[in-house]
Amino acid sequence: MLKIEKLNVNIENKEILRDISFEAKSGQIVVITGSNGSGKTTLLETIMGITPSKSGKIILNGEDISSLDISQRAKKGVALAFQHPTLFKGLTVQNLLEISNKNAKKLDFACDYLSQVGLCARDYLDREFNASLSGGERKRIELATVLALNADVNLFDEPESGIDMWSFESLTSIFQNLKKQGKTVVIVSHNKKIMESADQIILLEKGKILHSGKPKEVLKHISESACIKLSQTGGENGTN
Repeated sequence: MLKIEKLNVNIENKEILRDISFEAKSGQIVVITGSNGSGKTTLLETIMGITPSKSGKIILNGEDISSLDISQRAKKGVALAFQHPTLFKGLTVQNLLEISNKNAKKLDFACDYLSQVGLCARDYLDREFNASLSGGERKRIELATVLALNADVNLFDEPESGIDMWSFESLTSIFQNLKKQGKTVVIVSHNKKIMESADQIILLEKGKILHSGKPKEVLKHISESACIKLSQTGGENGTN
């Protein structure tokens, strides 16, 4: 379970997040949405420990992890999939999976992680995680590494970005499977289908929570005036 209490974040003396409080329980999907620049990505990066907070608490399974760095938070069970995966020259896909989970040294485990994201291990394990892979391939491989971590709290930043329709259906299945396993899933997304499948939606605007609650309650507040794309399928891109 993840609990955020009165979180405030400033970057270069500019207030990015103000007084953010919410709870994402085990076995829940929480979607964070909002207009460009509302602070969505910053919120995920602060939870992961990439961006420091000015004040407030980040509580994981009852433990305050606010003072821990990114590596310590990862060991505690927090994982983040970026909107644009980082490339690693010289590292193969299998190397990345093994870093996430030593069981990936075994072909059947590596195959399982990749098959969950629609990739064949035989075609990808020996490939370098570099620019030779398409954007969609890199996105799916990063998702596989997050699955291999077996984290309690899984953070996804616009996972539908650059994903084709077939992959999008697999993507939504991944979220539901994590939920069934009792994991906490927090997703930054503009996608209507992803939002409709959530247990809770949090609508950010100018660094503050404008609305939060069940999908039906929050979706009625989302309109074109909020500059939010309500796509019916995956593949939408945006900045945060």
